[in-house]
Amino acid sequence: MAEIHQKIVPHLWFDHQAAEAVHYYVSLFTESELTGSVVLPATPSGDAEVFSFTLLGSRFMAINGGPSFRINPSISFFVYCGSDREIERLYDELSRDGEVMFPLDSYPWARRYAFIQDRFGVAWQLDADPIVSAQKIVPTILLGGTKGGLVREAMRFWSSCFHDSRILLEARADPSTGLPEGSLLFAQFKLGGYLLNAMSSPLDHGYDFNEAVSLMVECSSQEEIDDFWQKLGAGGSEQPCGWLKDRFGLSWQVVPAEMNELIFQSGGEKLERILRVMLPMKKLDMEALRNA
Repeated sequence: MAEIHQKIVPHLWFDHQAAEAVHYYVSLFTESELTGSVVLPATPSGDAEVFSFTLLGSRFMAINGGPSFRINPSISFFVYCGSDREIERLYDELSRDGEVMFPLDSYPWARRYAFIQDRFGVAWQLDADPIVSAQKIVPTILLGGTKGGLVREAMRFWSSCFHDSRILLEARADPSTGLPEGSLLFAQFKLGGYLLNAMSSPLDHGYDFNEAVSLMVECSSQEEIDDFWQKLGAGGSEQPCGWLKDRFGLSWQVVPAEMNELIFQSGGEKLERILRVMLPMKKLDMEALRNA
């Protein structure tokens, strides 16, 4: 399997089902494994268990963070299945006790496609075709309602924040969609070498971005943390523990690349010291975390 370069790691927030969900996904997708778990004591959500794992070779994180946020389809995960047999298997599994938004069928945009929200609330778009990339799962950002005409603007903003960014595909919206003239219906792009999709909808679906699905940006230095914090946060809002919302409401975490090592390889008093230092922070201070 080719190595997937990930500057960005999707992060899923569950109430209390993270362990069940992570083990289910790891058993469902090939080239997948649980790579770490740790309980963070005495967070604002209580004792919070955190998981790191891979699906189809892509890295993910998950946390039991309590009921504050609920996952919704404003960010879904587009899976390039590579065969009819595989899309049928994943469709049957993911739709069980979930909600089917587009049943498995042929559509104008795909030979075989389905859109499902599974029983944990995570949304998946399945495509039978392969992708010419090692990255087989692509986070897909839905800009709906009053944001429906902003795909091009959002994509250019996010691209301006990352080095090694490229716009790969732009599909213009037909006037019949009800989107503003010249809007993009779909776009695919890379941020820091990592693939993402963005979609438009003129409809208000009753949900929007929240902290339940965030994008974690791993930084190699304090200067890089400072740069992403300033750029991504411009016009948005700062939040605790390295979290921020950008001007479109999308949640990001700006963290040191060594955060996993600090968290997953620490324990007891060492982990408690790290958390005591980190919890009052907004923008993270690498030196202070290391000293803890």
